Amino acid sequence: MDYELSPEHEQFRRSVRDFAEKEIAPFAATWDREHHFPVDVVQKMGRLGLFGLTAPEAYGGADGDFTSLCLAIEEIGRVDQSMGITLEAAVGLGINPILTFGTEEQKQAWLPDLVAGETLAGFGLTEPGAGSDAGATRTRADLENGEWVVNGSKQFITNSGSEITSLVTVTARTGESESGKPEISTIIVPSGTPGFTAEKPYDKLGWHASDTHPLSFQDCRVPEANLLGTRGRGFAQFLATLDDGRVAIAALAVGCLQACVDMSVQYAGERQTFGVPIGRKQGLAFQVADLEVMLHAARALTYRAAAMKDAMDAAAQGGSGPSVAEFKQAAVVAKLYATEAAVTGTRIATQVFGGYGFMEEYPVARFYRDAKVLEIGEGTSEVQRMLIARGLGLPVE
Repeated sequence: MDYELSPEHEQFRRSVRDFAEKEIAPFAATWDREHHFPVDVVQKMGRLGLFGLTAPEAYGGADGDFTSLCLAIEEIGRVDQSMGITLEAAVGLGINPILTFGTEEQKQAWLPDLVAGETLAGFGLTEPGAGSDAGATRTRADLENGEWVVNGSKQFITNSGSEITSLVTVTARTGESESGKPEISTIIVPSGTPGFTAEKPYDKLGWHASDTHPLSFQDCRVPEANLLGTRGRGFAQFLATLDDGRVAIAALAVGCLQACVDMSVQYAGERQTFGVPIGRKQGLAFQVADLEVMLHAARALTYRAAAMKDAMDAAAQGGSGPSVAEFKQAAVVAKLYATEAAVTGTRIATQVFGGYGFMEEYPVARFYRDAKVLEIGEGTSEVQRMLIARGLGLPVE
């Protein structure tokens, strides 16, 4: 399937880039150094409409396409990966589960503020003993007298403990199926609910300006109506959520690669050794050329997957489009290549800068730290390879 950005897409990209360069780039290093989550800037992103790009107008959104969201994530991520993941997680993991699986009452209660960027939501999936193996979930939600009683813990949850976090959706065991397998459901837990605690934020390698916490639930009671979607379908719901999220993470990786190219080209043209710019040295120039190739390949795979998502959504309104299986395969291919290219790209860019690349004075060091988690979040590289192999018909476990 081919993709082509429209003039409207390009105009939108320019507007987001202008915002990112004015409102985020000058302060990103300080936020990173101080581990500061800039709520005011997040809400400015909301007023720009970035959180509501794919949401219906009925909830305050733009009713736009998925490609636009990927462009926004790429442009924000080009100057600051922390703010890029804040946007990606806010939409993909915060808004989308409620938008896709919520009742009308749930949508009316939560979406307007989330779409406006006034509040954020987290998605509580990962646990200390359950990451890629989500079937190993230990968190429980027992139905007692019209309330879900949630007990357990989650870890590495983005946008889960900020001062504007309004809720987290939590996967939990709600029983067992007839086959004896755990029944996994998804429960909405509002912030401030007694028994729900966002623990001290992590001291992370990167994404220092992103809000990330472990969560604990001790006899945390929420109404039965806080069940999100169909009971026992939580596993399928999170898989569908991750399909879109993988493309969005690929877009974040594309932004990282674009930053690597931009920084390397500028530095190689300015830095001199032996009386000439280092960009005249073939050994270094070829490395920068490799960066450009990786950028174009990652962008093409990501935009293709985003276009497939948009075509699939359009087909749901009538007509033909890619199958779910085709989109899933495109999503995992884009996620795997783009994120691994970003990790390699930041290593190359750091090498271009030499000793200065090891100093926090230059943003290349921050991008180097930030890139690694792209190979881990929303499905590790190993999981992506497993899914690609399965998509080819191989009986891999």
